[in-house]
Amino acid sequence: MRNLFNFIARHYFFFLFIFLQVVSFALIIQNHFYQRSAFINSANYLTGNIFETRSNIELYFNLRTINEELAGNNAKLLESIPGSYLKTDQQIFTFNDTLYQKQFSYINARVINNSVRNRNNYITLNKGRRHGIKPDMGIITPQGVIGIVKEVSANFSAALSLLHSDMQVSAKIQKNDHLGTILWEGYHHENATMLYIPPHVALEKGDTIVTSGFSHIFPEGVFIGTIADYEIRRGDNFFTIEVELAADFNQLNYVSVVTNLYQNELIELETAASQQ
Repeated sequence: MRNLFNFIARHYFFFLFIFLQVVSFALIIQNHFYQRSAFINSANYLTGNIFETRSNIELYFNLRTINEELAGNNAKLLESIPGSYLKTDQQIFTFNDTLYQKQFSYINARVINNSVRNRNNYITLNKGRRHGIKPDMGIITPQGVIGIVKEVSANFSAALSLLHSDMQVSAKIQKNDHLGTILWEGYHHENATMLYIPPHVALEKGDTIVTSGFSHIFPEGVFIGTIADYEIRRGDNFFTIEVELAADFNQLNYVSVVTNLYQNELIELETAASQQ
């Protein structure tokens, strides 16, 4: 404390000068409209930048929570679309809406491991058996189809990526409902191949490819990608279509796991019918 008093005593002219300057500026600002307005605008600009910077920092550290909330909201929205319901009878309608029965539900999950450069690529999710995840559930994002759950533990699940040699998805051309199969030939993570479209079908680059709904895994109409190119290879009787995938498999973060509430019933029925 004594050293502080000694320092002030040695430099009291400087401190007096600073004090008088502050008083002068205060009097000028208080008694002159232009200077007061300029000072307030400058102060607002400075504090606004400080608050914006603080908000950006807080937003950065809260991104995980925000993304989880968005993923949860997205799952709720998916459950409300018509494609998630099973239309049972065109002639039935009651106040409780029995015309549509809920067929698909969605569980949001985060991708914690992912590969795109192998011939057979896998995805690992941070949700497992205790969260309701089971094998043969589909995985999608708002951008498109991602894969199918293969193995499940209590807290995690491993899935076949669409970029896997064993992965095939029943698909259709949206504009004319012609059915085909999507598979990955192992070249680039941006593209897949669609097969079994007959040569009489009119195709155009940019045509939309969506899920057919025939696999019991994905709802009908989930976006897959668009036609980038097509040809009939020598010796083939069908088009080979190059599909530009809508989902960026190199930047997967949050996904929705699709549950078909009628999957077991459908499989049992079709198995029984095939054995007759």
